[in-house]
Amino acid sequence: MIAEPDGPEGRLRRFATIWSRAVFPATSTSLTRPEFEELLLPLARRLSEALRARTFEAEEGKAVGAALVSAHCTDPDALAHSLECVDAYLVLYCGGDGSQEDLRIRSARLQHAMAAGFAQALRERTLAEQEAISVAALQAQGVVAQALHATEARFRAVFEGAAIGIGMADLDGNILQVNGALLRMFGITEQTMGGRNVREWTHPDDAPQTWTLYDELVRGEREHYHVEKAFYRPDGTVLWTNLTVSLLRDADGNPQYQLALMEDTTERRLLNLRLRYEATHDALTGLPNRTLFFERLEKALGAGNNQRFGLCYLDLDGFKTINDSLGHAAGDRLLVEVADRLQSCATAPGEMVARLGGDEFVALTTGPDTEREVDELAGRIMNALITPVSIDGRDLTVRGSIGIVEGPAGERGPAEVLRSADITMYRAKSAGGNRFELADPEADARVITRHGLTTALPAALDRGEFFIEYQPLVHLGDGSVRGAEALVRWLHPQHGVLGPDRFIPLAEHTGLIVPLGRWVLEQSVRQARAWRESYGDGVPLRINVNLSPCQLTHPGLVQDTVDILERTGVSPDALCLEVTESALIGADDDLLKPLRRLAEMGVDIALDDFGTGYSNLANLRRLPVSILKLDRSFTQSMQQFPADPVDLKIVEGIVSLAHSLNLAVTVEGVETGAQAEQLRILGCDTAQGWYYARPGPPDRLHDLALVDATG
Repeated sequence: MIAEPDGPEGRLRRFATIWSRAVFPATSTSLTRPEFEELLLPLARRLSEALRARTFEAEEGKAVGAALVSAHCTDPDALAHSLECVDAYLVLYCGGDGSQEDLRIRSARLQHAMAAGFAQALRERTLAEQEAISVAALQAQGVVAQALHATEARFRAVFEGAAIGIGMADLDGNILQVNGALLRMFGITEQTMGGRNVREWTHPDDAPQTWTLYDELVRGEREHYHVEKAFYRPDGTVLWTNLTVSLLRDADGNPQYQLALMEDTTERRLLNLRLRYEATHDALTGLPNRTLFFERLEKALGAGNNQRFGLCYLDLDGFKTINDSLGHAAGDRLLVEVADRLQSCATAPGEMVARLGGDEFVALTTGPDTEREVDELAGRIMNALITPVSIDGRDLTVRGSIGIVEGPAGERGPAEVLRSADITMYRAKSAGGNRFELADPEADARVITRHGLTTALPAALDRGEFFIEYQPLVHLGDGSVRGAEALVRWLHPQHGVLGPDRFIPLAEHTGLIVPLGRWVLEQSVRQARAWRESYGDGVPLRINVNLSPCQLTHPGLVQDTVDILERTGVSPDALCLEVTESALIGADDDLLKPLRRLAEMGVDIALDDFGTGYSNLANLRRLPVSILKLDRSFTQSMQQFPADPVDLKIVEGIVSLAHSLNLAVTVEGVETGAQAEQLRILGCDTAQGWYYARPGPPDRLHDLALVDATG
């Protein structure tokens, strides 16, 4: 490994040293090797500055090539060694921190310019020698002829020995000379090349400016240009090149020839195309992958001129079951078949299908009329999935849920559009699947808010953002306060106070309901102790705490409750746990066992929302409950007088049944005095509702209880 000299000047000196050692043996000079190095040092500096200049100047390379001739480095090997040295070491020692690929390209262009300058200087020197010899004396004609022959021989050696393709043509484009490297690149003979014209070499992939640059060069308006260009070979294959074309002028500065230098980049281009394909296509199905899809979607969303887009987001229904039952190999074959069918659905201009991953696919359509086209595209996709897929002799039914997003370009970004399509797809799946749904901004907003709340839940508990409000339970016989139901609230930093209906389902879904429920239970029991300490035994207030289905199945329910009661010093009869009727429908003994243990300890168990679960009334005998909480739907008609007689009969029957089973009856949602009086007449025991008090802080219950106690 070559140790890098310290500083730019040191690296430049190292380059000049290497250059002098390579060229000195092929140079006819009286200088010593160190003196020759000092001669090359300013030339090396010119190359270094041209390599890193803001604007590339080919004239610097030509000047260096001409300077080699002036320094008597006219041997063919001198130029060849110089070009090899520049190619191998110029970027290494003089490139600095610039882009290596750009520096390599500029180094190659400098080499081309050096060769052109060297060739032009040789020709001018030859012409000068010819003129000087002609003027000097006729007898020196033999010597002049010999020198001219030697000069042309040296130029021919450089021309033929170059590793890159070199060709010369006149300003009309007629090809005059080509070297062997160029003939090998095209796979033709020199005879076949003869008579060809540069303008015959057009290709469909030519960049738009290619021939404009060419015309400017032959008119003398530019000295050179560099492009990536494709050529057809005689066998029909394509040759890709890095092409540099330079203008050669005569002694008076008039355009005379054009010199082309070609580097064969076909294999490198094919490799890059292959790598690009692999990076942008799914290995299993061959469809475009997420990367390429996002590129196309971003382009579609950035289009103007009243363009629109339509996106179908497809997820297969039940794919996991197929994978689990038949194996991943069968699942992969199914995905390949689905991909083929989807591909056949999106063949119109502006349409594409991609696989995002797993069993998720997307179809995109663009144009001015995507409102209609995206519906048709979704319909074609659903129809394509109807026919069963045969895997290992089994006919598998394929179903899918599609979320559709359609709209004008320029209003949303790719991530937002895909998120909306994903949300809509899950809405279609929740509705039963095998269907497609259109995006709804309001539904999207609800889902996004829901997701945000779900994400914020764990930290909210740690930060103490939850608090509890209490709604009094009133005895219908004497109007005394007998306790309160604990209702948890979330003081969200952005959304304000949220009721339990907004976050309890999320807590149940994430499993956070267990620690949250434990916290609510402990805070409520501590509050019950505080009330009893304030009011004494004369006001035996009870606290009601709701249990979710997840808490019922948690193995630590009984132990957590016992620990909390013991730590707070509260007797079990001060606690009532409310369980919804729907949670106990069809409950087996294992589920009821924890409730029975709590009931045996003296904790009351209330059956909440009674009457909404359509349970068998006979099952009440096997449930360890002591209280029925009648759902408000049975008593709403009692807010006005007279009440619906059918509702009166139903409530009367439930109360009679409950009392016959030694169960107390609590009614929720009492909002008027007439309703409270009617429920008292029917025999209900306790009630709660806005008629008595809205849920509030514990001090409010303190005030109500003191009023009752001092009555």
